[in-house]
Amino acid sequence: MPEALYPVIPQDITVHLGAPTSSAQNVTVNFVDYIKNVASSEIYPTWPEEALRANIYAIISFALNRIYTEWYPSRGYNFDITNSTAFDQAFVPDREIFENISLIVDDIFNDYVIRQGEIQPLFTQFCNGTTSRCDGLSQWGSVDLARAGLTPYQILQNYYGQNIGIVENAPIADIEQSYPGVPLRVGDSGNNVKIIQTELNRIARNYPAIPRIAEENGIFGLDTEAAVRKFQEIFNLSQTGEVDKSTWYRIKRYYVGVKGLAELVGEGVTISEAQIPFSTQLREGSQGIGVRTVQYYLNILAYFNSGLASPPLDGIFGPETTNAVRVFQSFYGLPVTGIVNTATWNVLNRIYSETVEFLPEGYSGEFAKLYPGYLLSEGMSGQNVRDLQSYLSLIGQNIDVIPQIPVTGYFGSQTREAVTAFQNAFGINPTGAVGAVTWNTIAEQYDFFIGNN
Repeated sequence: MPEALYPVIPQDITVHLGAPTSSAQNVTVNFVDYIKNVASSEIYPTWPEEALRANIYAIISFALNRIYTEWYPSRGYNFDITNSTAFDQAFVPDREIFENISLIVDDIFNDYVIRQGEIQPLFTQFCNGTTSRCDGLSQWGSVDLARAGLTPYQILQNYYGQNIGIVENAPIADIEQSYPGVPLRVGDSGNNVKIIQTELNRIARNYPAIPRIAEENGIFGLDTEAAVRKFQEIFNLSQTGEVDKSTWYRIKRYYVGVKGLAELVGEGVTISEAQIPFSTQLREGSQGIGVRTVQYYLNILAYFNSGLASPPLDGIFGPETTNAVRVFQSFYGLPVTGIVNTATWNVLNRIYSETVEFLPEGYSGEFAKLYPGYLLSEGMSGQNVRDLQSYLSLIGQNIDVIPQIPVTGYFGSQTREAVTAFQNAFGINPTGAVGAVTWNTIAEQYDFFIGNN
């Protein structure tokens, strides 16, 4: 079964000290300290512990919902949450933290409320219940329920429904904004593409002019490009068909809106919707085409940058690959873990794409070019497809099982069949599409025959 993207507890949270549109200061604080501050500002330490815990669960879940939905970044702001109680929850810099509240937060800061069957932190709206009322938790009402003998969970059920659950001991991680750093375009593949496909297809139910993407498979094909273009047209963005930062966050904003993810009652995100086709981490002991792709990228970058290291191209994530990843992470200011997570992959992919893009025309001479940095698949056209066909045509003249194909610059069924035959012959998963590993193997064979003719 594919992995799913679950929310994590952030190390830090950035708070805007005022209403969203105000010119107030932003402060970045430790998430645990933030929750202690808000709880000490919103509730009274003399309340029964059951009421305190119920309220702190709500405070944690509210903050995590803002982070998970990227509510403010998707609107162009550079913070996660405000301290305006008209919009969010109270935060008072340098305020006193109550000891009993601090102890409770230390115990449950990585627990949050969900609806059963969904993964996103629930938008746990709350109000004091006296001077203000809302559809969510009443802070003073929770005190009465605690005194009546209800547990924290029962108090939460009273306000948010019987179908809630508590996620306990969620992992803690550094969280960056979700935009991968470079525009997504035809030929790209990965979990970021899968996310966009899922979100566009859901938005299309409310905006039926957006064409449906047939397969949410993480491969940016022509149908994904068509959906992106129509989305951009509807929402007055430049119609490039590429998902740049502004398009990424506009998609995010409308997805959150149509799903009601930042509302007390909404559709929610199910586990199946959050499933992703590609592993989110490669580490020592991992094997396969993902590892070979990382090794290929690192080797190419090390060729142009002597400050980086070259691992073997064997598809096995051993000590040399771990070291090469660590060197790369250190050079580009990433946490030096030796593990290729989403953040490291995004930077690696961006640096590789930029390196290839700025190579001079004809740099490879008569030998094969480097992988262009995006997946080539049926329906695509252009110079890179023409080059691919040239390489396969020569290989087909020397290897009988590879059909010779015309060099047209259009990736049609004949090209797909030749790619599939090549992949079968060289032990590569026969997808009929050309990623880094397939391109590199084709290039090696082409260079071999060129060099021996």
